[in-house]
Amino acid sequence: MRFLRVFIQVGIIILFFAFSANALSPAQRGIKIKPVETEHFIFYFNNPEYINFADSILNSTRQKMILLLKDTLSYKPYVYLLDDLDQFNKLTYGKFPDWGAAAAYPERKLIAIKSPDHFNLNKSLNELLAHEYTHMAVAGKCGFYRPPRWINEGLAMYTSAEWSWSDNLAMGKAAVFGQLIPLKDIELVNRFNESKAHVAYSQSYMAVQFMLRQYGKNSVNLFLTQISLNKSIDQALLTATGSTYYEFENDYRLYLSKQFNYASLFMDTLFFWLALALIVIIAFFMRFKKRRQYYKKWEEEEKYHSTDFDYGDPSNPEQVDDDDDESWRK
Repeated sequence: MRFLRVFIQVGIIILFFAFSANALSPAQRGIKIKPVETEHFIFYFNNPEYINFADSILNSTRQKMILLLKDTLSYKPYVYLLDDLDQFNKLTYGKFPDWGAAAAYPERKLIAIKSPDHFNLNKSLNELLAHEYTHMAVAGKCGFYRPPRWINEGLAMYTSAEWSWSDNLAMGKAAVFGQLIPLKDIELVNRFNESKAHVAYSQSYMAVQFMLRQYGKNSVNLFLTQISLNKSIDQALLTATGSTYYEFENDYRLYLSKQFNYASLFMDTLFFWLALALIVIIAFFMRFKKRRQYYKKWEEEEKYHSTDFDYGDPSNPEQVDDDDDESWRK
């Protein structure tokens, strides 16, 4: 009887996910955008000019994830690119931080992104697309179980190649001033302010980078496979890396200390001021060049407008021509 009960429960769950993967939610149905379907994706874009670009980026990311996760990724996600904040909030049920630009909902097979035409995203569209699709692929690999947030976000950043100088600076400050976040606390990243969230995402990327460099690409697949079998994070890491969670994090912290310290922070800060100085110099040069062009144009125009007027003898302007034959002048 117990086996039969478990079997029925699993069947219901499978049917639920199968239905949710192929049916639009009420929030989705409330957004009146004509869908465009490609081989692997269904697009709902306010601006259809982005569709070919998005399809190319997503297909490239899909191939990377198939190789990394050894998964088929056969499902077809809904991808929304929205101009309207109300529409975006409908899809995310309003439970999304203000600083967020995109979200993935694997159980609904849905990706929602704010349009770069109407929002300041702080990320390029290709980074956001690759990032959110990676979340969906990781969730599919793990099945009914959730992987730790740090590997989920770290893989998304790694796949989308969105590491930047600002991430480097955020990590340098956090390492030097003792503001590094324990990996388990990154689960709460949606409750962080923007600055702390930046550190959390950067740390996640570095944790995945450390894992890949130290233990190889297959370690990620092994780890996520263990999570899909409902193993604890400690057990999953032990299988994938040979280290417990505690040992892995200690080794990871040591790795960070070699990458980020006072010297690296100084160089990053110096780079910032040099870059700022260069921007000021370039701006000054462009303004000077523009002003010179203006003066040159002014000089050219003056050639066609004479300012030399002859009104008679300048030394004796009242002098009258003696040959004037008009008698009244005499």
